[in-house]
Amino acid sequence: MARRFAALTTAHVADACIRAGVPVRCAPSALRAVTPGSRVAGRVLPARHVGSVDIFLEAYEAARPEDVLVVDNGGRLDEACVGDLAVLEAQAAGVAGVVIWGLHRDTADIRAIGLPVFSTGALPTGPLSLRERPADALTSATVGDWTVSAADLVFADDDGVLFTPADRADELLTLAETIRDTERRQAEQIRAGHTLRAQVRFDTYLARRRETPTLTFRDHLRAVGGAIEE
Repeated sequence: MARRFAALTTAHVADACIRAGVPVRCAPSALRAVTPGSRVAGRVLPARHVGSVDIFLEAYEAARPEDVLVVDNGGRLDEACVGDLAVLEAQAAGVAGVVIWGLHRDTADIRAIGLPVFSTGALPTGPLSLRERPADALTSATVGDWTVSAADLVFADDDGVLFTPADRADELLTLAETIRDTERRQAEQIRAGHTLRAQVRFDTYLARRRETPTLTFRDHLRAVGGAIEE
């Protein structure tokens, strides 16, 4: 899966979700790579942070190769919950990357480690208090509007973070590859002087819409084999 995603983007996977009728579960746009250009894909390894690093160490005990630690700190902006040691230990455990619904610190050290890390930003202070640990602290994590678990995959790149059901992975990646290939052909034709309007027969669409005002551009694209917008 990680190998296949290396030739895709989260945008391709998101479009594949729309095609397949799978809910598009994007993390809030504030969640970005600590090092621009980072990308990662893997099974969700959830951890609900409650003020101590031991929750991450326990999660690493059960980690499988290419898991991605997904940290739920409630999107808090008053404390950082992941620093360089937690990231370095993730790398030692074979974890492929870290996604944080919250803040990180030790930015320079994290960048030097080289493991893909995504967060909502940086702050110097670490955890401010120790909270009660919920029963599901290592079985699910909430990121924005979405609650995810080991039954989900996470994909992340410069466009952001996206979650998909693990049992739909092959279908979604195949669709994403088809969308990618179609869009690459379209881009090559634009560079060669064949406009996108010509490729998607936009004049035909406008003529048909005059006759059928309810016709949507997406309906037209499906009829002519276009891939843009979905």
